[in-house]
Amino acid sequence: MQRTPGVPARALVTGVTGQDGGYLAERLVREGVQVHGLVRPGCPDADGLARRLPQVHLHAADLSDEDALRRVVAQVAPQEVYNLAGISSVAYSWQEPVATARLSGLAPAVLLDAALHEQDRTGEPVAFVQASSAEIFGAAEVAPQDESTPVRPLSPYGAAKAYAHHMVQVYRSRGLHATSCILFNHESPRRPPTFVTRKITQAAVRIAREGGTVELGNLEARRDWGWAPDYVDAMVRAARHATAEDFVVATGTTHAVADFVALAFRHAGIEDWRAHVRVDEALRRPAEAREQVGDAGKARRLLGWAPTVTFEEMVARMVQHDRDDVRGDR
Repeated sequence: MQRTPGVPARALVTGVTGQDGGYLAERLVREGVQVHGLVRPGCPDADGLARRLPQVHLHAADLSDEDALRRVVAQVAPQEVYNLAGISSVAYSWQEPVATARLSGLAPAVLLDAALHEQDRTGEPVAFVQASSAEIFGAAEVAPQDESTPVRPLSPYGAAKAYAHHMVQVYRSRGLHATSCILFNHESPRRPPTFVTRKITQAAVRIAREGGTVELGNLEARRDWGWAPDYVDAMVRAARHATAEDFVVATGTTHAVADFVALAFRHAGIEDWRAHVRVDEALRRPAEAREQVGDAGKARRLLGWAPTVTFEEMVARMVQHDRDDVRGDR
């Protein structure tokens, strides 16, 4: 069923308390969309989101509860569904591979099926966006990676995302406006410190004030880093595109983790970052791609999308945010 582009009346956002979910909810609220957010029962971040965005209607449901997910979709009757929920850490997926498969692989399949049932019930098209990941490509033999790159994940996280990615294509063939946005690394001050980028910026600010060191893993890994709100913009554009297709969302440039560290420390006022960084082999993942870089040419051509914030500006904003936090300016 082809979707008529336009701003919907209602949207359902899973993972609404996360980095991308928060930016997406704010955007949709500004557009006048009635936003419904899925949170896990007892989520500690739900109260904060409710205070910041009281317009968002929150629904508590566990991603592993199929019946609960279906009930939420039926209650909301959304015109757009953005599935951003699931296990967000590649490292954690090695510790909990089965839970990762359930929450990041099977749950998207349930939501896709529920969206199709809602579309069949109402006769109105439903746009579904799956937040996929560059991790589905694993150690790709080609660079940059685009929508035609073979899916060969290296981690439980990548494998779960790959299953969901394929299920998007299955449900698209059944008439659902289902899109997979293959997101490369994207950051902001809202990243939790469990992510290496935020760990680095917080450490840079702390060390600039107090001295000390920070322990990191693989400094040579190269990633394609972008600004999170830009990637949210790409997902909205994909949802509202006339036809459902898959889109790589990336900047097309790479930087090593060491480059991120050097820039963050420089913005914090430290030139000799190596004196404050210790490499801990235990922090290296069992298997990971040495380099990931995306070709977002299709998104540029069909969606009119382009990144607006450079790598350097992204790191500067994150460091400034953490500096303001320490000073109590927030």
